[in-house]
Amino acid sequence: MTTNALQFTPERIARRQRLIEICCAFPEAVATGETHIKFTVRQKTFAYYLFDHHGDGRIALHCKVPLGEQQSFIESDPTRFAVPAYLGAKGWIAFWLDQKTLDWDTVAGLVRISYTLIAPKKLRLLME
Repeated sequence: MTTNALQFTPERIARRQRLIEICCAFPEAVATGETHIKFTVRQKTFAYYLFDHHGDGRIALHCKVPLGEQQSFIESDPTRFAVPAYLGAKGWIAFWLDQKTLDWDTVAGLVRISYTLIAPKKLRLLME
């Protein structure tokens, strides 16, 4: 798929909005951007929403996972997970949001993991 072929459809907009709601439900989480969205907590990034990043024809969530677990995610399902450019070397994974059916529990779990790895301890404690 080329950049010209990938367009915002009502379904894609709804999925993006649901991701924003999931990410922004965490204490002090902030979303900035539209086509590409950066989710931060106290100015530290815990997730990205990427729409056709550099014309790759994909829609993805990038988030951090615990040290040493990146490969296990990818091996568990290489059709849903990948090592993202730039951030992969720092322990981040890509989760494809453009799947025909999307497991929102997995999305929420990935965002939660990433948030807890990035957020200050005081904010992590507010989650419990």
